[in-house]
Amino acid sequence: MKLIVGLGNPGEKYEKTKHNLGFVILDHLVKDSQSVSRIKWDKNAKLKSEIFIMDWQPKKGNTEKIIFAKPQTYMNKSGLSVSLLANFYKITPSDIWIIHDELDLPLGSMKIRLGGSAAGHHGVESIISILKTDKFWRFRLGIGQSKQHEKIAKHNFKNATDYVLEIFTGKETSTVKHLIKRATQALSTALEKDIQAAMNQFNTK
Repeated sequence: MKLIVGLGNPGEKYEKTKHNLGFVILDHLVKDSQSVSRIKWDKNAKLKSEIFIMDWQPKKGNTEKIIFAKPQTYMNKSGLSVSLLANFYKITPSDIWIIHDELDLPLGSMKIRLGGSAAGHHGVESIISILKTDKFWRFRLGIGQSKQHEKIAKHNFKNATDYVLEIFTGKETSTVKHLIKRATQALSTALEKDIQAAMNQFNTK
């Protein structure tokens, strides 16, 4: 069993913001894997998440139950939702995959890794703090921009907060569409084969 969590903020206000890229990727993955008529997200107040559960049948190997989740706690408290889900379904950190935007990576790039620091991402910080470990998988999706990134990198919290809550501009749209497609393919590859195969094929060099 695996828990795959897309990070973002609930509510229409945040739907198209850069910080909600995790939600977007999760929606695309589920839609690519299931008939639309069979998709029904469960708003689970107890687990503070929207949840979709499916049995993933790879072309080779055994069926595995996958818990897809979108925390409804707002980004800075994502760890609460992830902890509730992990405890309820008895999932170990190494079987938790977190999909999130990454300011430290250039727009359109992607890095899959196990563990490491949160790099200033408050959703990931919250998960590390509550799980008391960093040993879960991250699908890090680059949203950084060269000139903007230089300003943000100077520890200006207000700039960073404003930037991640903006929507993607017209110039960025095609790059983001390609990133969504690649991230969805990477997750499918990780489920079909293994996560190392996804890293080898999709990690940005």
